[in-house]
Amino acid sequence: MFSYRHAFHAGSHADILKHLILIHLVEYLQEKPGALTMVDTHAGAGIYSLIDGFATVSKEADEGIFRLQKFAESHPLSPGIANYLEYIQAENGEDQTTVYPGSPFILARLLRPQDRLKLFELHPKEIDILRHNISELKQAKQIDIYAEDSFARLKGLVPPPSRRGLVLIDPSYEDKQDYRYLETAMEEALHRFATGCYAIWYPVLSRREAAALPDRMKKIAATHKRSWLQAELRIENAPKERRLQASGIFIINPPWTLEKQLAESLPILVKALGQDSNAGFVLKSFEA
Repeated sequence: MFSYRHAFHAGSHADILKHLILIHLVEYLQEKPGALTMVDTHAGAGIYSLIDGFATVSKEADEGIFRLQKFAESHPLSPGIANYLEYIQAENGEDQTTVYPGSPFILARLLRPQDRLKLFELHPKEIDILRHNISELKQAKQIDIYAEDSFARLKGLVPPPSRRGLVLIDPSYEDKQDYRYLETAMEEALHRFATGCYAIWYPVLSRREAAALPDRMKKIAATHKRSWLQAELRIENAPKERRLQASGIFIINPPWTLEKQLAESLPILVKALGQDSNAGFVLKSFEA
């Protein structure tokens, strides 16, 4: 379970989709002044170098963030994509993108004084790097870090005192049991905190458990009479390519503004990142 390192995938197309949506969710929830508690269940190291280390092995940023930035030089962007790119550039100098902020850093930068961020990471090396990276931030005192099983702990964290919360669930799914753990955690969390906003990232794979995940989430949302939104981005469909070619986000209790933002942004991401004629997107929603 400890073979996965997110640094291999930093700045990939999957990160772009995930973080574009994550930023929109937080900014919408922060339109109200009440305290917001955010939970990242699989935090990783927080921020990643794109010029040395694991990222230079996989080179997924080449077909992700670097490709999108190049596209942005000569093409119009949606407001959502432009906003996302500003957050990425804020961690870098004006001339070059050398680091990519993971979800913990993006969420940390979005914290208002009244907000809290809770990060979970079990990888023994990643947790030490995460603690160091977070300690360098001015928002560090608002952030709690746990070297614990987030699936087991989630039900104890909801509802937060303000009853306003966002949960990002982003496991590697290398362990097939993650799919079952996810379902259990979501059932328990929604039972305790039905009005929370939950964003679940997933890989789009032919594996049976992966293919069934969106429908399983829809059934759980229906049981609790919750609205949902599903968004997927595919950059190619090459049967012999081993790297991830598509991923999705399933949001329970999405803001009403999100579907419109994605309807504008996803076609642009397909144009910017697509590598063959099978590139495309999925955007579905249900209002409870």
